[in-house]
Amino acid sequence: MAASMKERGAGRTDGELEDIELELFVRALQARHGYDFSQYAPASLKRRVQQLVSTHDSGTISALTGRLLHEPAFLAPVLEGLSVPVSEMFRDPEVFSALREQVLPLLASYPQINIWQAGCAHGQEVYSLAILLEEAGLYERTQIYATDFNEAALRHAQEGIYPAREAQLWSRNYLAAGGSHTLADYYSARYELLKLDGRLRRNVIFANHNLVTDEVFCEAHLVLCRNVLIYFSDPLQDRTLGLFRDSLVRGGFLCLGTRESLDFAPSAVDFAPVDAGLRIYRLGAKPPRAG
Repeated sequence: MAASMKERGAGRTDGELEDIELELFVRALQARHGYDFSQYAPASLKRRVQQLVSTHDSGTISALTGRLLHEPAFLAPVLEGLSVPVSEMFRDPEVFSALREQVLPLLASYPQINIWQAGCAHGQEVYSLAILLEEAGLYERTQIYATDFNEAALRHAQEGIYPAREAQLWSRNYLAAGGSHTLADYYSARYELLKLDGRLRRNVIFANHNLVTDEVFCEAHLVLCRNVLIYFSDPLQDRTLGLFRDSLVRGGFLCLGTRESLDFAPSAVDFAPVDAGLRIYRLGAKPPRAG
């Protein structure tokens, strides 16, 4: 029996051994720190963990796991690497143009507007949304809840400081999204950095929320979660979409990333497309809660 087990172990390929290491890494991250990545898309998760191995000169995923278990401070860079908070101001400007023209006029009928920006990363889309609302005359009666599970990303978002080299791209995006001023009206530049105007943060609450484990965050008229679901497994996507559905008021709006869709999700029956190509949907009648 022992010989047979040894032979099976010796027959493992490098790829199979790395998959075992990855599984142990995910289990260690959950058991030691409470972060569950078990339902993330395997290929994407593996790429991120391999990048962490390279970035931190760990050699193997097993060595990375050892540091995760025994070095409490190592959790922050691990979460930063796994969440990959990549975005830009007015990313996919046609989406922001559609929100400006098709969604905000309908939200204007509410005396108070609650917006949940889930997976806010470094905050570029949060500030884009604040500018959109400011120019529509709606920001004073809007509360934006910007959430992420990554504390380092949240701190970056709250600071609102970004490399000045991004300014030209962001300005083009802003104008393509129908901006009525110039983006430079909303930031100051110094020392190769640009800092967004503090007035854009006045109605934003940044908070930690984990889409994998946490429940409904707020009652919202609009939920934006763009380019997050593509990293989730199908069951986790279904859970997250159900969370968004339960967060929205009747007639509320959901905006996903352009590479994401409701097409095959169980919650699709609850939504009607506003612009299916741009992944903007509207909730119909609220489904009854179980129990």
